[in-house]
Amino acid sequence: MKLFIGLTFTLLQLFTSAQTPHLLARFDSISFRGLSVVNKHIIWASGTHGTVVKSVDGGKHWTRLKVRDFEERDFRDIEAFDDKIAVLMAVGEPAQILKTTDGGESWKIVFSDSTRGMFLDALDFANKKDGVVVGDPVNGLAFIAYTRDQGEHWLVDQNAPPLLDGEAFFAASGSNIKAIESPDSGSLSYIMATGGSHSRLFIGSSAYSTPLQQGSQSSGANALLLIPGTGKIVIVGGDYRIDSMSRGNCTVYSVEGGSFVQPKVPPHGYRSCVHALSPGRLIACGTSGIDLSTDGGMTWKLISRQSFHVCAGGGNSTPVFLAGPDGKIAELNW
Repeated sequence: MKLFIGLTFTLLQLFTSAQTPHLLARFDSISFRGLSVVNKHIIWASGTHGTVVKSVDGGKHWTRLKVRDFEERDFRDIEAFDDKIAVLMAVGEPAQILKTTDGGESWKIVFSDSTRGMFLDALDFANKKDGVVVGDPVNGLAFIAYTRDQGEHWLVDQNAPPLLDGEAFFAASGSNIKAIESPDSGSLSYIMATGGSHSRLFIGSSAYSTPLQQGSQSSGANALLLIPGTGKIVIVGGDYRIDSMSRGNCTVYSVEGGSFVQPKVPPHGYRSCVHALSPGRLIACGTSGIDLSTDGGMTWKLISRQSFHVCAGGGNSTPVFLAGPDGKIAELNW
């Protein structure tokens, strides 16, 4: 009996430990919102004060990269393809996208727009060539631009959808837009989610009002996840000014059914990012903690009260990495 109790206690300790973020690095006075996990070895992160960091050994060691003349810019998103090539987003004014092909030794500006009010919110790539960037509305239209050559050139979408008064995007974790490549035609499309006065999910030319918190500048959708192979889209958000409130912070949209389903147990507060460890196992993080779902987003369990803005990884036996305020980068090893 003593052996059984001891073994059970040890297993519980191991399970709890696996769900506790393990701090890998801390960079003082930095807030990270951009995170790109190429594989279990290569991780890039970006944030305030022109900060870009990279690890090539799974987070054991980090290199802080210099982006010349961008020392005071806010890099809210980064998309990396390997240890040499990455695309970086500086939010606004001017809104700019940069690219490196030498591991961050040098960067070139591949897109720049100084239009008044320009503010970029998120980048996403469907593959190693085709990507999309979304920004706050300009003249009433969402700002959308495409690349078909790994970020070398960007084409502004002149048919971007109109947004309602007070509707915009959050640059919270670089994950409120998903680039999608058609397997048949190779064409590039996207799904995206908005917040503010209205929170809507955009799929192609259609827009659907979400049941998330909305109506204020601090409420609405912050991130979305297209769960692989399920036809379901999980959207998280809430109100970042009331980050402990669970009401209206998560919903699941069924593409086949054309409807939103509310979780039985929602995440335990505002969440700025959601990521799939597997089709049924999801993780969501925000300033008030980290939640885990093992049933595709229907029920959520609080596993940590640590504050993070963004999470990524978790596929093909890759650990989950998180980044956030106070310059924190951590790992959840599953």
